[in-house]
Amino acid sequence: MAEIIDFAEIHEARRKARARIPERENLERAVQVMRENLAAVAAELVDAPPEEQAELLTRIERLASMIRYGMRMLLIPSPDVQSNAGG
Repeated sequence: MAEIIDFAEIHEARRKARARIPERENLERAVQVMRENLAAVAAELVDAPPEEQAELLTRIERLASMIRYGMRMLLIPSPDVQSNAGG
């Protein structure tokens, strides 16, 4: 009976891991879009008049913060993957 439970747990962990693949791809795309936006805003800043620079710098700071958060999320391994990797 214990073997059936173990098999069911393994099967469920694999199903959850497969379901997370699209989530990761979406997060990767979002980070890429934010990087592109960051580059565009930085380019705008080069020629921006002084009265617009503060707002552009705020946008740059926010984008950089969101990119860092997204990158951290991409680097954090799934708890299910960790727990099943060792056993």
